[in-house]
Amino acid sequence: MILRPRLNWWRMLLVWRGSILKRIAPQLLFVAALSALVVRFHGELLHWKVTLTAVPFSLVGVALAIFLGFRNSASYDRYWEARRLWGRLLTDSRTLTRQALTFVAGADRDPDLVRPFVLGLAAFVHAVRHRLRGSPARADLQRLLPAEVLAQVGDARHPPMQILLWLAHWLRQQRESGRLDPLLAVEMDRGLTGLNDALGGCERIAHTPLPFTYSVILHRTVYLYCMMLPFGLLDAIGVMTPLMVTFVAYTFFSVEALGEEIEEPFGLEPNDLALDAMAIGIEISVRELLGDVDLPVAPVPVDFILT
Repeated sequence: MILRPRLNWWRMLLVWRGSILKRIAPQLLFVAALSALVVRFHGELLHWKVTLTAVPFSLVGVALAIFLGFRNSASYDRYWEARRLWGRLLTDSRTLTRQALTFVAGADRDPDLVRPFVLGLAAFVHAVRHRLRGSPARADLQRLLPAEVLAQVGDARHPPMQILLWLAHWLRQQRESGRLDPLLAVEMDRGLTGLNDALGGCERIAHTPLPFTYSVILHRTVYLYCMMLPFGLLDAIGVMTPLMVTFVAYTFFSVEALGEEIEEPFGLEPNDLALDAMAIGIEISVRELLGDVDLPVAPVPVDFILT
């Protein structure tokens, strides 16, 4: 995720790090070079003058802009829903921690009674992050889970669900031992259900990309449009053709690339969600309620990028 201070208009024009420009620079250079060749040879291709006007490009450009807008809206909907689901992970984790500290008998005087449960909530969030990104979770789980639980979770295909199952068993044990009222145990179980719902929503986004046909049609149309545009503008603006074509290509290429980037919001691209920071933020939040002082350090942006 890109985190920058508010820039003035001049610095916004020149910003490079965190922009999409680095990703599309080769395509822009190709289009600029092609436009320069079209100007150099006066629009002739194999001694045949390619006769095009700006009219068809105006019509296709409007349709292309609408199509790009639709795809970017669909991509941003996925991005925003993913952020809302991680917001639910935060609120439900805090709520369950508060309930554990206040509902479990004796926890208000001795928070260590509910420490395994609260650290299990933090471990669940980290397990969700690692599952969505396909990264190893053992290091985070090892410092948060009891050894017997770690042995059970470590070999599981779906570690978050194993942690959630263990948290539910912990609630049952507190209820059976008399430290947790049955009605309050049901209320806390609803919080675990909320965590499960958030996990399922994230997996739905991660495992259901936008239809591939959308990307193919849009990609082909954008590139063909930009490669044919120099022939349509040559007779009207002459030597200014490479500049204008490159500007139009920058608009289309950048919007297409941005939509493709935020379509998968759980990755490591600059515009993806900062799952590392959010997971550690949730851990800090719940452990602070326990009274812990030795808390993990929150990630800071590196070159304005927060992972």
